[in-house]
Amino acid sequence: MRVTIKGQVTIPQAIREKLKITPAAEVDFIEEKNRIYLVKRQGQPKTVRRFNKLRGLGDVKLTTDEIMALTRGGK
Repeated sequence: MRVTIKGQVTIPQAIREKLKITPAAEVDFIEEKNRIYLVKRQGQPKTVRRFNKLRGLGDVKLTTDEIMALTRGGK
């Protein structure tokens, strides 16, 4: 495995699947007896995507044409 100039490596797909590491997942590196271990961080992610808490709250039943008319000032 090659390390990029930025210090990045690609985690092989089989390992990502086994550990259920998805994009934006948090991982830790643990050093123990001259070895480094990669472990998936347990618990809730520290950051919540900005709009996830708002998902599904829109209840306005407008057509695309009606929305476009509102945004364009009815022109």
